[in-house]
Amino acid sequence: MYDPDDLEAIREGKREWEEETLSPTLDRFGERKETFDTDTGGQDVRRLYTPDDVADIDYDEDIGFPGEEPYTRGVYPTMHRGRLWTMRQYAGMGTASETNERFQYLIDQGSSGLSMAFDLPTQMGYDSDAAMAAGEVGKSGVAIDSLEDFERVFDGIPLDEVSTSMTINAPASVLLAMYVAMGDRQGVDRSELRGTIQNDIMKEYIARNLYIYPPEPSMRLITDIFEFCANETPKFNTISISGYHIREAGSTAAQEIAFTLGDGIEYVQAAVDAGLDVDEFAPQLSFFFNAHNNVLEEVAKFRAARRMWAQIMEERFGAENPKSKQLKFHTQTAGSTLTAQQIENNVVRVAYQALAAVLGGTQSLHTNGKDEALSLPTEKSVRTALRTQQILAHESGAADTIDPLAGSYYVESLTDGIEEEAFEILEEVDTRGGMLDAVKSQWVQRQIQDTAFERQREIEEGERVIVGVNEFRIEDEEPQMDLEDVSEEEEQAQIDRVQALRDDRDQEATDAALASLRDACQGDQNVMPHIVDAVKTYATVGEICDVMREEFGEYKPGQ
Repeated sequence: MYDPDDLEAIREGKREWEEETLSPTLDRFGERKETFDTDTGGQDVRRLYTPDDVADIDYDEDIGFPGEEPYTRGVYPTMHRGRLWTMRQYAGMGTASETNERFQYLIDQGSSGLSMAFDLPTQMGYDSDAAMAAGEVGKSGVAIDSLEDFERVFDGIPLDEVSTSMTINAPASVLLAMYVAMGDRQGVDRSELRGTIQNDIMKEYIARNLYIYPPEPSMRLITDIFEFCANETPKFNTISISGYHIREAGSTAAQEIAFTLGDGIEYVQAAVDAGLDVDEFAPQLSFFFNAHNNVLEEVAKFRAARRMWAQIMEERFGAENPKSKQLKFHTQTAGSTLTAQQIENNVVRVAYQALAAVLGGTQSLHTNGKDEALSLPTEKSVRTALRTQQILAHESGAADTIDPLAGSYYVESLTDGIEEEAFEILEEVDTRGGMLDAVKSQWVQRQIQDTAFERQREIEEGERVIVGVNEFRIEDEEPQMDLEDVSEEEEQAQIDRVQALRDDRDQEATDAALASLRDACQGDQNVMPHIVDAVKTYATVGEICDVMREEFGEYKPGQ
């Protein structure tokens, strides 16, 4: 807090500066634009920030110290001085064997965590030989049909030494069960398994549409996972509540954290309603955010989100365990900002976005390959993306002090502004009955679509510059990139493998496990132990999801 006399002196000094120094320059040269705002237009950017713009900030209440409430400055006392963020590179090549090769390569190149991408059929709970899977097998990630594929993916990779993040949502229970079964096969105690499943079905209804079941049974699956992991795999993050895809769909920074934290509130409430103790499961919740181009806005967004979650968990849910109030998050650089034009520019974009994530205190980070606007990244582009993180960690100095932008008049003001706007959005969500009802009514989706439409209009009319796209273009055709691709032969080989698996397994054991799962779905038992049993008999992703489809139904928007 500043002394009132000091603030008045600063205001008077600013008025004199505006009249005597600024005004003649403006009269002669003007400024680049009439108005300035942040990347998504969420906040006006003033010409100059002074202590007067942060006069209401109370250091102890609003900023504090790292590892202490309100966690604005970070969830750990030493942050990146004690341990660097986990460097994860998103990888999932067409086949399990190819994915294993890429994982081994990334580990050899210094990646400290694995991040697994799945193809579209796997994400939708279909096997590779299903009619719905035709033409999509292995195209956007690895095809996983059974535990046999998982065994290939993790061949030679000890699960007690790596942390694995899996970007899977509707069938998250099945892929988690496979990871647990793999750990059992390797002799790894379940309490030592480390990693994250995305398991965030709300954002699928909002932004990606890769859902299977209606919201109510989907929430049951999520709370079953919370309970199972609290008892069996306490080091495994049970959900990665994702703002990433909300931002990719076109939201503002404030909308990203408001809707993400709103989803988090919905999950916590569902678990509490199911009888779980908030301080038993909340420490294993994690979040997943986007890092866009406006470095300072993104830093402020991350700081605001931490402060907001601590307040939400204490005031709404009465959390007492400090770990229940700590917002821990993974960050991925913004795929939607990558351009097919002048593709080398993407390396620069990714570097700035990664810097924002580190300055904002991320716990883990994925940097996109420059060619991800076109295809799965090549080995060379993945290496460059990983080296971007390593240079940031070891050469830039950005990780050498905690929350280095704290105290900036602009950053602190922006942090407050984003927090205020995000809480206003959450208040509107509450008036609409919470996130689940707001999503069912399509209100959340419309807010994002309106923002995305306005941004696209700005780009098309030249109000927003995208380097290499609507300004600074090169007319001559650029050289072709080497791109990863999945052949028809590889797709057929995966189909042949899953069909051979069904012929070779103990079908009676598989049928019995699936029947047990069906009984659990019909009752109120936790389904996770039954899914683990089923995958160990080599029941496929599609077979397990089909049982739940038949029992839970499939979601149709608007119904």
